[in-house]
Amino acid sequence: MELLQAIINGLLIGGVYAVISIGLTLVFGVMSIVNFAQAEFLMIGMYVGYYCWRAFGLDPILGSLIAFGVAFLIGVLIQRFLIERVIDAPEVAQIFLTVGLLIVLENLALVLFGSDFKSVRTGYQTSALSFSGLIIGVPYLFAFAVSGVVGILLWAFLRFTWMGQAMRATAQNGVAALSLGINIRRVRQVAFGLGVGLTALGGSVILPYYTASPTAGAQFVVLMFTVVVLGGLGSVLGAVFGGLVVGVIQSVSTLVMPIQLQNLALFVVFIAMLAVRPQGLLSTR
Repeated sequence: MELLQAIINGLLIGGVYAVISIGLTLVFGVMSIVNFAQAEFLMIGMYVGYYCWRAFGLDPILGSLIAFGVAFLIGVLIQRFLIERVIDAPEVAQIFLTVGLLIVLENLALVLFGSDFKSVRTGYQTSALSFSGLIIGVPYLFAFAVSGVVGILLWAFLRFTWMGQAMRATAQNGVAALSLGINIRRVRQVAFGLGVGLTALGGSVILPYYTASPTAGAQFVVLMFTVVVLGGLGSVLGAVFGGLVVGVIQSVSTLVMPIQLQNLALFVVFIAMLAVRPQGLLSTR
């Protein structure tokens, strides 16, 4: 029973890991850039969700839509005026830019919001459902449900809309997409905005059981990269699968070792995975 409870808990938190990591793999798939500042947009989403709750009494689940919109606009501007300039530059320039962006966003949040931890209060924050001896936290269940809906909508967007198909074409072959009349600069702007927007949405969704702070992104950045590398960098489906795997490994490992060491088992599996299949579980490259 304990093992089943741990697996369920891992799947619930893993669904959220998947959503916040999809943005990272989407940006890489379309633009071939690893955005080291991705986790800072999770922090931005947390603050947007928090102030929507504080100013308007808006539940963080609903505030996540506003967080997505705010981060999307910020992402489009960043891509247009910063990222676009280093698309064809050496990889080291891309790394320095995104790492510098990470530092700027974190310190800007520190100046604007202070260093205090900020949390929300909701009517379901401490609620739980019991089923056949299993306990499911309502905040985790809501976050997982939102993540599932977002994942389905993203799949439909990429498969059935013109922009989604243009993103897939650009990811496969940018030169060929350009020759077909696709405005790949606009596609890259939308892809980057969508990628960071999804991460911000996830940040707001987890507010009922996480606190917002300028360094909140640092708690997730390694997990995000672990998820996308396990699933296959550039694979959206891989990010979903990787998020679930990471969540389950973290949760199950607490049955045999202290919670402070839950990431130890994760990184042992991660290193073994890199040794056996470095391209990721679902990547064909």
